[in-house]
Amino acid sequence: MAGAHTPTPVPYDPEHGLPATFGPGWKGRLLFWLAVGFSAFQVVTAFGIPLDFRLIGSLAWLTPIAVIRTAFVLWFAWIVLGALRGRAMVEPAIAFLALLGAFELVSLYTGTLPNQVLRTVHVGFLALIACGLLANADETSPIGRLFWRVVGVVGFAVGLYHWWNYIELVNRAGELTGADMVVGITALAVLFLLVWRAMGIALPLVAGTFLAYCLFGRYLPAPFDHRGYSLEQVIEQMSFGTEGLYATPTAVSATFIFLFILFGAFMERAGVIDFFNDISMALFGGKQGGPGKVCVASSALMGTVSGSGVANVVASGQFTIPLMKRSGFTGAFAGGVEATSSMGGQIMPPVMGAVAFIMAETIDVPYSKIVEAAIIPAILYFAACYWAVHLEAGKLGLTGLPKSELPSARAELRKNWYLIAPLLVLVYLLFAGFTPLFAGAIGLALTVALILALAISAGLGTTALRVVFWIGFALVSAASMAISVATVLGVVLLLVIWNILRGRSGREVLTACIESLADGARQALPVGLACALVGIVIGTMTLTGIGTIFGSWLIGIGKESMFLALLLTMIFSLILGMGIPTIPNYIITSSLAAPILLQLDVPLIVSHMFVFYFGIMADLTPPVALAAFAAAPMAKVSGMKIGVQAVKIALPGFVIPYMAVYDPTLMLQPVAGLEGASYWLAVVYIVTKATLAMILWGAAFVGQLTRRLAMWERILAAVAAGFLVAAVPLTDEIGFVLAAVMIGQHLWRVRASRRAAA
Repeated sequence: MAGAHTPTPVPYDPEHGLPATFGPGWKGRLLFWLAVGFSAFQVVTAFGIPLDFRLIGSLAWLTPIAVIRTAFVLWFAWIVLGALRGRAMVEPAIAFLALLGAFELVSLYTGTLPNQVLRTVHVGFLALIACGLLANADETSPIGRLFWRVVGVVGFAVGLYHWWNYIELVNRAGELTGADMVVGITALAVLFLLVWRAMGIALPLVAGTFLAYCLFGRYLPAPFDHRGYSLEQVIEQMSFGTEGLYATPTAVSATFIFLFILFGAFMERAGVIDFFNDISMALFGGKQGGPGKVCVASSALMGTVSGSGVANVVASGQFTIPLMKRSGFTGAFAGGVEATSSMGGQIMPPVMGAVAFIMAETIDVPYSKIVEAAIIPAILYFAACYWAVHLEAGKLGLTGLPKSELPSARAELRKNWYLIAPLLVLVYLLFAGFTPLFAGAIGLALTVALILALAISAGLGTTALRVVFWIGFALVSAASMAISVATVLGVVLLLVIWNILRGRSGREVLTACIESLADGARQALPVGLACALVGIVIGTMTLTGIGTIFGSWLIGIGKESMFLALLLTMIFSLILGMGIPTIPNYIITSSLAAPILLQLDVPLIVSHMFVFYFGIMADLTPPVALAAFAAAPMAKVSGMKIGVQAVKIALPGFVIPYMAVYDPTLMLQPVAGLEGASYWLAVVYIVTKATLAMILWGAAFVGQLTRRLAMWERILAAVAAGFLVAAVPLTDEIGFVLAAVMIGQHLWRVRASRRAAA
């Protein structure tokens, strides 16, 4: 109809079915402030500072809770006064209600919420905001909008039920009332429905299969049957306690994961991503195939902050993929490079993505040990990507970008070096033995402080004043970290007040920080929802012992052939990953397969890293290949073609886990009989062998070394690399000999052709 309004399509997150914006109008602003309240709730509980201590020893009534409530009273008075004067106060009122609600959730337990309450309210917030996003994005169906709003409110009410009745639920644990049954079934229904809508049918199908096994597994033939469980037992296991929806993955989502997602959002707001891109352009843009190497380097650097592979594809691919195509790479190869290097962000220390936190919590080892094990494989992975770009560029005869188009690395470092200070502090704290929660909290607080301090510094009139300010800021920040987390928060609060007093420019930077809080909450939704629903798998394992059946089968195979057991585990992870994101993929495979690998004498961290790596590789492997399909619109090539290229480029990602199983020194794990110099010689040997295999495989797949390879050379290179990887007596020696023959004759042939040409 002429003149009819056509709604603007709502942008969606490419990895999940959730909208990427909060929506227009007051409903969008309401959802925005609910997300801010969610982040505020998570930050306060993460820092874990009690709010009922005396600020002044002699004044029992003067506590942080009293001060905050007084601030809310003053805020309310300001809103009422503004409304009486005719000013528009709708948004301040929405913000007031959202933040007051978040504060009251915390204040009931004086700032230190019990784990069960934290997990249930966390999931409630996830449901409320995710359903709000879906409702605000539905521009065609009023019934659909109403439906999702009701689902969101009901999901949040489940969290409130646990919050309000926590003591009573603990006292009668195992004895559910009628109301408990309704709440427990409702929690399951809301999560199944929401995850189905947000992530597709695959994860609900897997979780539903495990849930059905709890209820009906007694009717299966031996040895797959179990003794049988009533509906009440299953609901108690899945919806109450810490073995189902609120198991370890949800606990990690409500603490480490949320905090580090916020950390990434604030780092991006501070300009760190642009800084990494500029440094990568300066260092690698002028080299052979420069744009492709820039993509690899910037993705590796971004991986130190953001652990989301598909998010990295979208964030950096808009810049790198067109740049690679303009320089002469094909669209499929450009998309493959972006997808491969971006997915590597999940194995690049120190952040590594959500799985690393879940792994550390699951196997009860320090997070720094997970990071330590990942360092060499991550370097090899990105080196392989870099090498593939180098060879492809040589094959196509591509050069780098003109020097005039490149920034200066020295100038960028001189101008913006301080942007990575919070990241350096984070790394130091992780390796100094502090918990990831403490390290993330301090890193987040310093990032916020840095953003606020930058705004203040920009408003100072002279260079001398700015120098004095930064020296003072550095000294105060260092001193506050040495004292306590509360002192660090005090520094942030002072900077907030300073920016408020600065007027409009100060309020603008505070608005940017608030937007980062909301954006962090939105980014945390798919991770948290997946963690909650996949808890059903953990609940089923602990209730029924199904893992023992699977384990006995796999152990039987592994005793005959370790390689076959590893191959089956890899295939299981890849098939599972074709429809399930990395986090639930890891949780399921680590629950089923990793303990079995441990019984086959695979070291603890290596066994979990094995399934972790193939969960990541699943996002590159056709036919689903989420990362490849995320790159497709920017590359203007089918996701399937990009996926094929990505698998070729990422081959070391498939091989390294096998090498680490047979030689754990690749992941810096202890080996009996190796100590001191002999241990480090073993590390050097395995790294050298893995690097040579990577070089040969890259040459075999691209068909290029110093110049194009003949087919027989490519086959010889692949065979040599295969022997280097195989863990059978004499295979290393054969591999080194074949590699020497292949490389030697290739160089001789190239030299001979040059002489003939001369």
